[in-house]
Amino acid sequence: MAIVNVENAYYQRQNQMILSDISFTIEQGQHQAIIGLNGSGKTTLLQLIYGGIWPLLRYSPVIEVFGQRLGQTDINELRRSIGWVSSAFTERIPPMQEVTEVVMSGRFASAGLYEHVIEEDKVQAEELMKEWGLKHLQHKPFQICSQGEKQKILITRALMASPKLLILDEPCTGLDLYSREKLLAQLERLAKQENSPTMIYITHHIEEIPPAFTHAMLMENGTIAAKGNKEDVITSGNLSKSMDLPLDVTWNKGRAWVQVISNEKESTVR
Repeated sequence: MAIVNVENAYYQRQNQMILSDISFTIEQGQHQAIIGLNGSGKTTLLQLIYGGIWPLLRYSPVIEVFGQRLGQTDINELRRSIGWVSSAFTERIPPMQEVTEVVMSGRFASAGLYEHVIEEDKVQAEELMKEWGLKHLQHKPFQICSQGEKQKILITRALMASPKLLILDEPCTGLDLYSREKLLAQLERLAKQENSPTMIYITHHIEEIPPAFTHAMLMENGTIAAKGNKEDVITSGNLSKSMDLPLDVTWNKGRAWVQVISNEKESTVR
């Protein structure tokens, strides 16, 4: 089953075309990386999938999530099956709220915990915190957690709702090398679990993409420059052209690594 299907999507803001001719499909269990420079349209594309913005109708767009067409289904009900992790969300969380409460709030898709929590929710939160190495933080105020800890907390919060689709919007932003690699290792384990949600990983750092993410999409100026198997998308030629730099891509154990060949622009790229 297709988790996401988008056809002929265009989006305009203040007379400026932000997304153009967007068409792609993500199948169940097909973990997808969306890459591109800042301003290439990555996060705007996510908002389109989430129903936060609407495409231009004159192009007869189709946006389907879990087989349900946006505009013909209850968007709030649909969002209950979508987990979204973004560091921008940290500003909405009550600063002195304990980690356990932040995690459990994911059950209700709220920034704070205002609903009655049943024992089943408490057990699930404890299991998730244990799995993600957060058990020792359960009574710690969210505000004083490290950036790496906060990212893990936000992911466990998103998993509380047992989503079918998990969107990770630059989850490694602000992390040091150690914290980044620990987080990526946990995402790799999650991706390999039998009941794992289908994941979309947004980044402009190619080396962050975990090996279990099999597909990639390269965004450039609001369009899809390349899509498909990640080895076919993340190439020296594609990245050099898209980023206007001579780049060399190498692969090691399922992860791509990018190196600038020269600081000087060249007329031809690999």
